[in-house]
Amino acid sequence: MSKPDALPDVLQVGPYPAWDEEPLAATFTLHKLFEASDRQAFLKKHGPSIRAIATRGELGANAELIAACPNLEIISVYGVGYDAVDLSAAKARNIRVTNTPDVLTEDVADLAVAMMLGLSRGMIAAERWARHGSWVSKGGFPLQQRVWGKKAGVLGLGRIGRAVADRLQGFGMEIAYSSRTPKSSAAQWTFIADPVALAGHSDFLFVTLAANAATRHIVNAGVIEALGPGGMLINVSRAANIDENALLDALEQGRLGGAALDVFEGEPKLNPRFLALPNVLLQPHHGSGTFETRKAMGQLLRDNLMAHFAGRPLPTPVL
Repeated sequence: MSKPDALPDVLQVGPYPAWDEEPLAATFTLHKLFEASDRQAFLKKHGPSIRAIATRGELGANAELIAACPNLEIISVYGVGYDAVDLSAAKARNIRVTNTPDVLTEDVADLAVAMMLGLSRGMIAAERWARHGSWVSKGGFPLQQRVWGKKAGVLGLGRIGRAVADRLQGFGMEIAYSSRTPKSSAAQWTFIADPVALAGHSDFLFVTLAANAATRHIVNAGVIEALGPGGMLINVSRAANIDENALLDALEQGRLGGAALDVFEGEPKLNPRFLALPNVLLQPHHGSGTFETRKAMGQLLRDNLMAHFAGRPLPTPVL
């Protein structure tokens, strides 16, 4: 059965799970850019009819893509991060931008804490120790680093940062945080404005702040040095927030104790230097990777699109 011509044309930048693809396709006329063998020809043909872009956080929508859609009205991002969307280009044309915050906060915070525990207690190596016979042949697993009672720093006390800090309280940790200004609702925790000072105060430094031009490489060589050879860095935000070369240098030279990372420059291709390091825990950017959260993200992406075309307020606007 053919669809009515009135369905808005939506440019789909990347694939979604079937449970999102089907209702999206039933509600809009989809043009799947990720299936095009010639992107330029595809955009030249379909760009003028596009009224909305449905994208993912890591794919975004750059200025070139936005320019190829002269009648674009809204960009809906599947993900909390929108740093890959050219907000200046969107704002110049009064194009609305939305994301999917809140629905993924708790799962990302869960993974951040799990990563801390996994690396500090050597759980990946310990599993191999038990599975492959070293427990029998070599005895008990080497001693690891405790978590409870240590000092935790949270760089960026937004939704995810706060959820991480709430969880860390259960480990009896001393919690400090850095943000643009002190939070009146976080009086139980210590505010340290300077990231270097926060790192120097911390045994575990969690990076949970949004990525933008101002936060690029906010975790630089100075922050990493301050965290030191006994410290651990956990990043569940964006790769751009960390100077990856400075991080690798410090890990290789023993100037940083360890790092647990869910995001990387150039992902999914990792810098091969990471693969040789025993003091890192590598995760495939799956902080929101549960069935429940991904379904909620897809629903919120569609809700934003449907609200726009119905003339209703957007549930989660960025612009």
